[in-house]
Amino acid sequence: MDQTIIINFPGGIISPGNLYNILVAASKAKIAFVRFGLRQQLLVDTVNYNLPDFTVELDKLGIAYEVDNNNSPNIISSYPSEEIFIRNSWLTGGIYKDILDDIDYKPKVKVNICDSNQSFTPMLTGNINWIASSQAEHYWHLIIRFPKTNVIYEWKQLCYTNHIAKLTKAIEKIITDYPSQFIDNETANGEALFAYLNQEDFVLKIAEKPVALSTFNLPYYEGLNRYNNKYWLGIYRRDELFSIAFLKRLCQLCLDTKLGQFCCTSWKTIMVKGIEEKDKKLWNDLLEEFELNMRHAANELNFQVEDNCLEGLELKNFLVKHLSINDTRTFGICFGIKIRKKSEIFSSILIRKRYVIHLWEIKLFPVYDILCAKDFNPNERTGEIFSRGNLRLILPEQIRRAVYKFYKQRQMALKSNQLSVNTKTEDLSSKDKIVLYQCSNCLTVYNEQLGELENNISLGTAFNNLPEDYCCSLCEADKGSFVRVEQSELMVL
Repeated sequence: MDQTIIINFPGGIISPGNLYNILVAASKAKIAFVRFGLRQQLLVDTVNYNLPDFTVELDKLGIAYEVDNNNSPNIISSYPSEEIFIRNSWLTGGIYKDILDDIDYKPKVKVNICDSNQSFTPMLTGNINWIASSQAEHYWHLIIRFPKTNVIYEWKQLCYTNHIAKLTKAIEKIITDYPSQFIDNETANGEALFAYLNQEDFVLKIAEKPVALSTFNLPYYEGLNRYNNKYWLGIYRRDELFSIAFLKRLCQLCLDTKLGQFCCTSWKTIMVKGIEEKDKKLWNDLLEEFELNMRHAANELNFQVEDNCLEGLELKNFLVKHLSINDTRTFGICFGIKIRKKSEIFSSILIRKRYVIHLWEIKLFPVYDILCAKDFNPNERTGEIFSRGNLRLILPEQIRRAVYKFYKQRQMALKSNQLSVNTKTEDLSSKDKIVLYQCSNCLTVYNEQLGELENNISLGTAFNNLPEDYCCSLCEADKGSFVRVEQSELMVL
């Protein structure tokens, strides 16, 4: 029988030295591979008779762990994407670390700490979800998702950064002290929860507006890529397995090149940030030594599968194969596969398994339901059931139709937005020359006055201030494909 050891890395931040020691301990227990989980933790599988060999070594190292349960879920954060996929934010790496250091206890509920200006890390898969405010620096929105329910409550107060740890502990205590009210109760009430809280103990301010959740746009997160004057490396494994031999070499290279940390993500991948130009060859040599493929298709990277779920992985590979055969575009979509009842999956389109006959231990005739998140934004809750009771054989076609619905809805939203743009243009004085930037491939227009809110680009963002990896929202052409034109000279189809 296999058993799984769970080791948390708060915020997804990994110390190469600590991980190296863990890997050495795993090697002594004859463990060859490890995995990373949806909540940015390390998962180590071993047969039960080798378990003591590993846990004794972990105890010697003072490493906290759990075996086959998750009573202390890992705190996840959007720190891995800081600087790389998130720009123009007051939330820095130092602030993440200060908050994580302040949480000097093991939460019994799920805690998420995220920048609002990103969609790479799930914002609402926790029970206590902190989202950095775009209204006030060093203040945070708080959204509660009551444990074992889909009940969401957004608090009307913002909390100061230095009080997040203290408030998280207070809220958790209320939830666990009154389990019948707030756990596995679909009538759980946010006002009732905060009635128990003494707000005078915290630095708070009223939120002027509700939190604005980013439109989902999953960046390509694999390979060796340039940012600022450095490089970051993203590594994905199709089977989710990372060899201990490879990770030990990676840890050694981090230490040799003075990188004191790297990250694991909610996509079960690892990311190394801060690679210097002079060290780029060393990292390429490491990838070549272990023959790691760095060119997986984007429609494979945008799947979320439950931890410890071989059946979900196999279904993912089946669907990816058909998406590739049919050359189906999936940009802007995240797929989730849910085999178990109570698991939490981040997805725009969710494939959920169930049985037509399920009596006690008898399970017969498996079928799959396809559910779509509200506005296909995986940070929202599930909006509707697209298709029920699908046999596995017809799943690829039904998925293709769900994707078609997504793009149809997106086109309607773009047309509606364009109508709004045209209305605003008519109101402008004819003497004002409006400068636009147009994609030379598909003629899509970038307007500095309007930005691209669906891609987290705020109003008034100058074209020259767009990130170097900015691409056309329609055809994905790079920034260099745009030309500067006056509105009177605009080319249209």
